[in-house]
Amino acid sequence: MPLGRRLVVLGALLALVGCDHVTKYAAKAQLEGGPPRDVVRGVVNLQYVENTDVAFNLLRWIPETVRRPILLVTGVIAMLGLIVLVVTAGFGRARLRSIGGFALLLVAAGAIGNGLDRLVRGYVVDFVRLPHWPVFNVADVYVTVGAALLGVAAWRANRRTAGAPVDLGEGRPPER
Repeated sequence: MPLGRRLVVLGALLALVGCDHVTKYAAKAQLEGGPPRDVVRGVVNLQYVENTDVAFNLLRWIPETVRRPILLVTGVIAMLGLIVLVVTAGFGRARLRSIGGFALLLVAAGAIGNGLDRLVRGYVVDFVRLPHWPVFNVADVYVTVGAALLGVAAWRANRRTAGAPVDLGEGRPPER
């Protein structure tokens, strides 16, 4: 991929992570220590939470002294891998405008946004609360939407190749 295109992708990644961190900064400055603030009464409110676990508190059974280093190490490795994937392989010429490429960009931005939080603060700032759902943030939305779009891209790719002959790697077209 040409350098110019890589810089555009890297710029988009930085802009998404920047937006996530601006919202977290605002949440910390305006909501920390205060009561929840209704956005839409009974539907959405803003409430400051410091999350030292992962989504849905899946690792709550692991002691904090063990969990934190595991999350830091795996988070840094994942962030570096996603950056390399997004800037190189994830946006080849055909994928630049694809759903899959955009989905990968969103997942990477969300993972990096929350990973940086965990690395710098020791916790992730969450602040959006919906009824019957854990408190979340903008990076979580990126990851969720990106994962859903990856599913759509995989489904579309599967539909396109369904019924296509399978290449057995023998260098000649497969027989039908």
